[in-house]
Amino acid sequence: MPHIFIKLSRCQALSVLLGLLLVLAAPLPVAADEEEASAWLEKLGPALNMTSYRGVFVYARGESVHSMQIAHRYRDGVVEERLVLQDGGSGEIVRKGMNVVCVLPETGRVKLDQVIPSGPFAEAFTSQLVPVSRWYRAEMKGEDRVAGYEVVSVALSARDSYRYSHRLWLEKSTGLLVKSHVRNAEGEVLEQFQFTSLHIGEDIPDTEFEIRTEGREISRTLDEPASPAAVGQRMNGWRLGWRPEGFVPAATPRSGKGQAVAFSDGLAAFSVFVEPAGPVTMPTGASKIGATTVYMHEVKEGESAFLVTVVGELPPQTARQVAESVRIEDSLALGAAES
Repeated sequence: MPHIFIKLSRCQALSVLLGLLLVLAAPLPVAADEEEASAWLEKLGPALNMTSYRGVFVYARGESVHSMQIAHRYRDGVVEERLVLQDGGSGEIVRKGMNVVCVLPETGRVKLDQVIPSGPFAEAFTSQLVPVSRWYRAEMKGEDRVAGYEVVSVALSARDSYRYSHRLWLEKSTGLLVKSHVRNAEGEVLEQFQFTSLHIGEDIPDTEFEIRTEGREISRTLDEPASPAAVGQRMNGWRLGWRPEGFVPAATPRSGKGQAVAFSDGLAAFSVFVEPAGPVTMPTGASKIGATTVYMHEVKEGESAFLVTVVGELPPQTARQVAESVRIEDSLALGAAES
């Protein structure tokens, strides 16, 4: 649960001092409060990319909790990152620029498409192209300490029912995200991330970014956020009829089949997959882990059937609307792309 730092929690012996604290702790005018929150949000993207750091964080989705070690370096304009599972196997993910290698653990399963874009280190969090304040109401929530660092807390309340709300904790000197919550309309925390140990600004050696795990390697190249025209070209034989306002094309793993399309509103992200339905009937409808919804929907076009899958940090009803808006325009082209 979030901890909110309140200056008035200490008993004050003198009423004059108490009165002074009441004045200092009085809520800021809404405009000033949103302006300060927006200023912190402007630091978020650059900090995630351009700050070098390493540490261990816990990432929880519903009842699923995982611990991961991370090393992140920004050097000569290139982002390098290595994520190592601390439980549930020995998998790791290594990124250099837009090239990503995922080593699957010996036990359990890790799918690259579920990792990127996903979570607090996704391209969604580093985008500066989306005016987040249009879709979320920003509000300062005080100060705190996380992993030994002084932080400020910013609440981002969704302005519509198509997305979740967020709470972010940013390190004061760099703006680095060190803790986050994803919450539903009732305020329930669905997904959370928090550093348990952290060192910022260290000179991290090259050896920290070498693959050390033996196992099956999967390599992918992240596509740069595409223009609407480019996204249309990737939708071989189908089109997306609806998506929530504010979600624009985002970086996504490049699939050999070319059927994965991702969108982000600057905080959340979702991907749409379209493929010919196989001989085995897949269960349709929504499944949910924390804030992540997987919605599967079958679309029939003539004699052919296609499976639409929407995966992302969306409320189930939003994922359903996205999936059911998919229209098949050329079943032959879609089938050829999947062959």
